[in-house]
Amino acid sequence: MKRIGEMIKIKPEGLEQYKAYHANPLPGVNEILKACNIQNYSIYQRGDYMFAYYEYVGENFDADMEKVAADPATQKWWDLVKPLMQPLEDRKEEEFWSGMEEVYHLE
Repeated sequence: MKRIGEMIKIKPEGLEQYKAYHANPLPGVNEILKACNIQNYSIYQRGDYMFAYYEYVGENFDADMEKVAADPATQKWWDLVKPLMQPLEDRKEEEFWSGMEEVYHLE
């Protein structure tokens, strides 16, 4: 199992809409995440920042993420939420959400 933490900034004018979208995700979005071995997914807010945590339990993370990205429901979801987000300036070139280093874990 792989634990993943990521951060992104939400544009101030988009915060309430972002939260409303996540209170009622589009049909199919959660299902494709589960089908692609994502579990225990949570998003937390502090001010304009979101912190996402999830666990990947599959064998090929990149292949599973390609399946998620190719999914029509996910693409529609991203069309809704991406305009509300502002990637962090120090992210890696290939990132939208910024990956984080795990520095502590207690089982």
